Amino acid sequence: MNTDPYWKKVERADYPTLAEDLDVDVLVIGGGITGVSAAHLIAETGLKVALVEKFRLGDGDTLHTTAHLTCMTDTRLSELIHICGRTEAEIAWKAGSIAMDHIAAVAERLKVDVGYSTVNGYLSASGDADLENEIKALKGEAWQAAEWGMDVEYFDRTPVINLPGIRFGNQAKFHPMLYLQAVAAESKRLGALIFENTLVSRFNEDGKSVQANGRRVNYRYVIIATHVPLQGNTGTVGAALFQTKLASYSTYAIAAEFPKGTLEQIIWSDTAEPFNYLRVDSLEDKDVVIFGGEDHKTGQAIDTEQCFTKLEQRLTKFIGPFKLLNRWSGQVVETVDGLPFIGLTEENQFIATGFSGNGMTFGVVAAMMAKDHVLGQKSIWKEIFDPCRKHVSALSNYLAENVDYPCCLVKDRLGLQEDTGYIEDGEGRVVKRRGQIIATCRDEKGELHECSGICPHLGCVVAWNNGEKTWDCPCHGSRFLPDGTLIAGPAETNLAQIP
Repeated sequence: MNTDPYWKKVERADYPTLAEDLDVDVLVIGGGITGVSAAHLIAETGLKVALVEKFRLGDGDTLHTTAHLTCMTDTRLSELIHICGRTEAEIAWKAGSIAMDHIAAVAERLKVDVGYSTVNGYLSASGDADLENEIKALKGEAWQAAEWGMDVEYFDRTPVINLPGIRFGNQAKFHPMLYLQAVAAESKRLGALIFENTLVSRFNEDGKSVQANGRRVNYRYVIIATHVPLQGNTGTVGAALFQTKLASYSTYAIAAEFPKGTLEQIIWSDTAEPFNYLRVDSLEDKDVVIFGGEDHKTGQAIDTEQCFTKLEQRLTKFIGPFKLLNRWSGQVVETVDGLPFIGLTEENQFIATGFSGNGMTFGVVAAMMAKDHVLGQKSIWKEIFDPCRKHVSALSNYLAENVDYPCCLVKDRLGLQEDTGYIEDGEGRVVKRRGQIIATCRDEKGELHECSGICPHLGCVVAWNNGEKTWDCPCHGSRFLPDGTLIAGPAETNLAQIP
């Protein structure tokens, strides 16, 4: 079965490739929810803005999301308060509500049906939890959220698995690609220049321009909205150190058809580790349940195909038999303290990353902050999302996340085998051949691809992802197509070709 996301069946507008030099006020790099929202908000101010996307708008993690809109962060509220403090945790959670209000208002103003609906969101105890301790924690978190004025209530039984949990009112869901297309079209109408299939290959030494598709783009401000930020004008050492504060995780999802009326329309997650998450869409003649989980550090699962199998088995256990519609994976970028990094890393270089499982809401928040930056206005979120912030309480997380790099750098080289010959369609492996480390695979059409097995970011050996048919780096999460073409950073170039 292919791994196209459920949202892909949408008619999309085509935007041109950059074919001339440009002078703009603001350059936005990245055409997902963050970049398109930023271009839209900045275009509304009358400034000249250009957006460039190396593939097509939304093709990255916006297409691969499950599109929960919630104030709940992936990091449990009690842990977030421990690391960051009550004030910062409250501001972060309420940022999600502000983002939801913005998305709803934009959709209403544009008079476009983007599948937006307000629903209840549930956080349920997991089936293997110590219920006595979990109930105490859930009640405490419900009390804290209620103190902040949120519509929240503890229940002894919650939907899906009938265990204790919290209901959060006024959460939401939408169709991410319909929303993205509508906002991009409005941005263009307002004068934004949008370019697809346009790769930024170099930041020039003047700190005020880039090379993209062989053309020069001059700017006053640059917004890097590429999920994992490009190095940009940051020095190599500084960029490498910043990367140690990020960790990339692969997450898996399936879309399943159930009889209409199976469940109420909700978003839901549990407290398992890694946690499961679910949304229900009631369509005219059926219910569609999107169910996800099985998260692991990118490149560190031996058999990613099993991640899909486990999700299918668990959904059957939770709800019952279903018709499988789609299955796909995405990537979330975690930070050591559970909050995103949004703000300046160099003069007039603004980045946004580390959204964890809240990409749609924090992406919109980042766009609001980017607009404030170019207008010279201070954002209410500036300090708590500052990329340069430090939390001593997050030190243990920092150390745990960064043990992988030296281990993988050595271990994966030691385990390599000599080339063993023919590879079946859809299979890949990393081998040694005449002293070289080679990533070799055969695609579903039988075409053989060979490239270097060394990630160009910091030199780790990539691993074959048999579920998605990609090369994934186990150290920092870069991903590549079978032929070595870069999909996602922090690497900024393709896998080297083998002569």
